[in-house]
Amino acid sequence: MDPVSIAKELIAIPSVNPMGRDLAGPQYFETRLTAYLIDFFKQLGVPYEQIEVAPGRSNVIARYEAGVGKPTVLFDAHQDTVPVDGMTIDPFDPVISNGRLYGRGACDDKGPLAAMLAAFARLVDERPAGAANLVMSCTCDEESTVMGIIDLVEMWSGSRRASQIIPAAPTCAVVAEPTGLDVVVAHRGATRWKIKTTGIACHSSRPSDGVNAIYRMAKVLDCLEKYAAKLPDLIPLHPLCGPATLSVGRIEGGQSVNTVPDFCAIEIDRRVVPGEDSLAVIDQLAEYLREGLDFEVEHLPPWSTGIPLSDDDNGPLAERLIDTVTAVVGPTRKLGVPYGTHASRIAATGVPSVVFGPGSIEQAHTRDEWVSIEQLEQASDVYYRFCLAGG
Repeated sequence: MDPVSIAKELIAIPSVNPMGRDLAGPQYFETRLTAYLIDFFKQLGVPYEQIEVAPGRSNVIARYEAGVGKPTVLFDAHQDTVPVDGMTIDPFDPVISNGRLYGRGACDDKGPLAAMLAAFARLVDERPAGAANLVMSCTCDEESTVMGIIDLVEMWSGSRRASQIIPAAPTCAVVAEPTGLDVVVAHRGATRWKIKTTGIACHSSRPSDGVNAIYRMAKVLDCLEKYAAKLPDLIPLHPLCGPATLSVGRIEGGQSVNTVPDFCAIEIDRRVVPGEDSLAVIDQLAEYLREGLDFEVEHLPPWSTGIPLSDDDNGPLAERLIDTVTAVVGPTRKLGVPYGTHASRIAATGVPSVVFGPGSIEQAHTRDEWVSIEQLEQASDVYYRFCLAGG
């Protein structure tokens, strides 16, 4: 039940999120990893639940019961990984070399998940006096549309779900992501949606007979580049997370080179800082485009509205965790980061939440992804001691 052995087993089980692409096969989705987790908790003899969030995709949650009236800590880590395109190592062959564990998910998020699972198993085995209750949440679909965490928080904040494992809101939450053993107390969110331009198709030999939707999109892109440059002046810089940003990541349009295109679409990534409304940013951009264009564009519903994590309400939790980290690895820091995590969704329900785990975000999603063995073991000890101290 050591974190390195568990991490190797997790890496060897593909759980690739296709990220919206129409892909199928044994390496895609979390089904096999979910089965592993169910067996893991069965062997520990703890109560667990498998909650199907989408066909064939499930969250798995388990509970360590320390005693009635004690605080309940939520540990959350996700099962899925990004795709393996372009990797220079075998993504599913966990190799240890020079103090590093390599493989897809080693850093994000199977290493951190393994560290939490090992700490959970240690609590079950040792049953130390004074420990907090612990709910271990292994969520699906973090890398794409975050269906897993949206469903999880419904267990205490909504009416669609009921659970014996977590019948009420936890006292606090620690989300496992690669933070280099620092404590993340704030982060940006990401709202993602499509903007579409329409035109009139015609034969490309007579382009004046039609309206070119790609030419229209070129004007949209020019406006967006100017808007992105203005964002630091429009939105105050967050002292921990940095500026609000906008980026265009994908473009598609047209049917063939000899047809004037009647449609073009782009995908927007708008990073939202604490204090911003994740949905209002779409309306703000729409208003800016209306003022700068002489034609209409369509804003499609967002497929992701990542909520930013604010450091307004998690200070005491962060300090307790920092004390624990310091006892294991030495001085650590409170940080804000530009990427998003599940912590913001949990915090939005009123549960103080922070992010902590082994590995660096610089290694996440890379072609030779790896995590430090030392950090993996240290993180697991921190997780255990945090629960031991009562959360």
